[in-house]
Amino acid sequence: MYAKKMRQMTLLFSRFFGNSTAASAARPMCFVLYLSLCLSPSAVNAQALDSRLSDLPTAEFHFARLMYSSDSTRRRSRRPAWATDYPDAEYHLMDGINRMTNIDLESVDFDGYGGRLIDLADERIFDYPWLYAAEVGQWTLSISEAARLREYLDRGGFLMVDDFWGGYEWYTFVESMQRVFPNRPIVEIDEDDPIMHIVYDVDKSTQIPGRSGIPQGSKPHWRGIFDSEGRLIVAINFNMDMGDAWEHAADPDYPAEMTAAAYRFAVNYIVYSMTH
Repeated sequence: MYAKKMRQMTLLFSRFFGNSTAASAARPMCFVLYLSLCLSPSAVNAQALDSRLSDLPTAEFHFARLMYSSDSTRRRSRRPAWATDYPDAEYHLMDGINRMTNIDLESVDFDGYGGRLIDLADERIFDYPWLYAAEVGQWTLSISEAARLREYLDRGGFLMVDDFWGGYEWYTFVESMQRVFPNRPIVEIDEDDPIMHIVYDVDKSTQIPGRSGIPQGSKPHWRGIFDSEGRLIVAINFNMDMGDAWEHAADPDYPAEMTAAAYRFAVNYIVYSMTH
């Protein structure tokens, strides 16, 4: 069991920090942390050590974040693109959802426990009706990853993508998305679509800014991909950053009205994903 836990922790470590020389040098610290957690009488339960990567659902709804392949050469941060705003976005959003709805959910703590990190090769993906993917303007889905995401969506899953800006990132997103659905168009979501009104009446003209503001000249686009029955299966937030709005919910320098709007959009997306 300990060997399995160590492999899973190493996997989590490598997904965050890659396989650079610096990351290799830091892996012994990961092992020391692992031993201290396993051997200390006051340590958390060993199952909690990697619950983000291995646990099955314990509530009706979890914040499930999609891990995907990306172009690491464009990253200034050592974190991969999928980990942007993690875990603060999860922590604050789930606290808000808990206050705003009666959904049976598992809260997320400051370290991300309670949430789930889902790889496209992971069979657990089919246990979660809603997936969130950040900075998809940097993803590079392989053929096998695209096939698994298509299967997830065809089987009733819902994907929300967020935090990508401008023409180049749009092109990068679409290039991989076309591997998922070569024949399904990306369209603007109508103002009267059910997802815009299912719980809250939200306004398509809203543009959720990032922590550093809105790039000059960018316009918000609430786009989506629908299945053959007219169900929205991919919600595309382009030229906006709901993840930052959630992450900085307690930051006095981030506009509170934008966090409130991002919460309302999230409630609509989540309820829609669980009822359609």
